[in-house]
Amino acid sequence: MAGRRTSLASLAGAKVEDVPGRSDAVLLALPLDKLHCTRFNPRRNFGTEDELREFGEKLQQEQLQPAVVVSRTAYLKLWPEEAERVGAATYVIANGERRYRASRIIGLPTIEVVHREDVAKSRAAFLDAVQSENNDRKDLDPIERAIAIETMVTELGGADQVAAYYSKTKGWVSQQRKLLKLVPQLQDLVSSGEMPVRVAREIAGLPAPGQAAAWQAELDRRRLEKKAAAQLRVQATAAPVASRAAVAPPQGSDAASFTAVNQEPSATTPAEEPASAAGPGFTAVNPDGDTAASSSSVSSPSSVPSPRHDQPGPKVNGQPRQLPYDDAWYVVNHLHVKMEPAVFAESARLCLGLLRDEHPEEFRALLQELTQQDHPA
Repeated sequence: MAGRRTSLASLAGAKVEDVPGRSDAVLLALPLDKLHCTRFNPRRNFGTEDELREFGEKLQQEQLQPAVVVSRTAYLKLWPEEAERVGAATYVIANGERRYRASRIIGLPTIEVVHREDVAKSRAAFLDAVQSENNDRKDLDPIERAIAIETMVTELGGADQVAAYYSKTKGWVSQQRKLLKLVPQLQDLVSSGEMPVRVAREIAGLPAPGQAAAWQAELDRRRLEKKAAAQLRVQATAAPVASRAAVAPPQGSDAASFTAVNQEPSATTPAEEPASAAGPGFTAVNPDGDTAASSSSVSSPSSVPSPRHDQPGPKVNGQPRQLPYDDAWYVVNHLHVKMEPAVFAESARLCLGLLRDEHPEEFRALLQELTQQDHPA
């Protein structure tokens, strides 16, 4: 069954070229057995069979975006060694392999393609076309992107050529390829999104035998950090209750306090001075009182209550007194009360990160303590 050709140029009123697909894109409806998928497609995950079947049923109703193909002749000029793979197919798919696979699953006889010979003008142009659609739509996962760059390095003759083609540095090319140094099971974790790319690149720099252990250590560190943050939240939540219990007066105490009902403190309260100790101070009734005696009464330490630890103290240069940074419990409790829970948890993570980087011995001791609490002997 021959393919049905429709020149896009002719639809616009332009002259049809002598060799279809040489410069102007040509829309074709081709039988699937006339098509071959290039082995240079970096994409590994095309979806499950059910997903491809559902996609094929949509294509059966209407195919809005055609695949892009080049002729067999143009493709083999670039890679003569691919002749056996291409077989009898007359066209090679540059991008659109998922549409091809979905069409095969539901038994579509043809698929719409755009024939563009300019895509095969060089190896770099073809490989770029293979990647471009997936990259633009962000369909490739980090490992597939690394495979794509690695393929270009191999086919173009080195990282320098790839860097020049994309106007990037050689270091950028190396960073993209680094993920391929991971062992296969860890590559799968990167593809699924379970392992962050930043962590993956760090682990990829390790020898293969130690990579799995490094990832397990990272998982243990994250678990302990979460547990430490949770313990800090629990301790900080319980702290205000303990603080109020410490400040509250003992039940059954007969000590009088100043309230709206009892506006005259008893003689045992520190706020009251004995009449004999005050002397004839200066008052509205005694304008000629003894100034010295009055001063003595005002400056008496027993008449001034001690400041509470959990209340703001005097200000220095308009600023409140500093937190007691030598009292870890008080500082953590204070921050917990002032911060939103999410911000407090993030602060705990930052503290653990600083402890790990700046005080590794104390950090290891904390991890050991938390591990022993998690798995008591």
